Amino acid sequence: MVSAETASGTARREFRDRLLDHGLLIATGVQGVYGRSAEFEDTVERIDLLVARTGGGDLAERMRFPPVLNRAHFERSGYLKSFPHLAGTIHTFAGDDRAHRDLLHAVEESADWSATFRAAPVVLVPAACYPVYPTLAGTLPRGGRLVDVMSYCFRHEPSDDAARMQMFRMHEHVRAAEPEAVVTWREVWLRRAEEMVQALDIDGRAEAASDPFFGRGGQLLAANQRDRGLKLEIVAPIASRDAPAAIISLNYHQNYFGDLFGITTADGEAAHTACVGFGLERIALALYYRHGLDRSHWALPVRNVLGL
Repeated sequence: MVSAETASGTARREFRDRLLDHGLLIATGVQGVYGRSAEFEDTVERIDLLVARTGGGDLAERMRFPPVLNRAHFERSGYLKSFPHLAGTIHTFAGDDRAHRDLLHAVEESADWSATFRAAPVVLVPAACYPVYPTLAGTLPRGGRLVDVMSYCFRHEPSDDAARMQMFRMHEHVRAAEPEAVVTWREVWLRRAEEMVQALDIDGRAEAASDPFFGRGGQLLAANQRDRGLKLEIVAPIASRDAPAAIISLNYHQNYFGDLFGITTADGEAAHTACVGFGLERIALALYYRHGLDRSHWALPVRNVLGL
């Protein structure tokens, strides 16, 4: 008898293969790293515009960063304490002519050639919101700040599951203010997110969630996060109805980033922060799974929402 986990894994691989055969994704030879076809990219861009329209009335500050992050800010964020297994570091050549010759010889011999590469002052961005918090340092204006940010992100999760890409795009809104204002803001975005997935007809639902913290101690952190409702997700089927994937995440950090980066409210207290993140590729994949790989056959209401 085939276990549910085995059946789910088979379904994910089969859906990935269909996406590749249809030309929507393009294989690169590395698990979880794909090229995107013109149509898939167009679908992602339309979802991105939908996210922007959904929050457009908030008049958020618009920030865009490259998919790299100041390493000092990354280290201060505590990411390595919680998620070392997901981090993507950047290293650059730091040798002389002899080291260069040794490097080329190692490449020819298919040996390890990384010894002469040293950590660069930047790392790959793990979430679009990470470059935002250092920019908020200091005293916030009364009422706080709200930022709209979008970026490619990296997480080291090689997989045959198309939904678990190592490089993907995340469109986020970030709120920094007094606790009550931040909590209320996240509740507003939860309703918006639920309305969005309903309009897209992708069988999404909200549920309490936790981050994939590393190690034995991470299990306690995850349980605490879930019990206190600090992380909510909208999940939807991607390749398997039995194992839906997170497509939208709503996170309440309390005063964590406020303390780390010296973000204070107008009253002098450590600011609280929250973010809502939309996984653009995952929402696109949920659409293709739910409505089929031929966009021209998608239901008219869904096509209208996306402007197709």
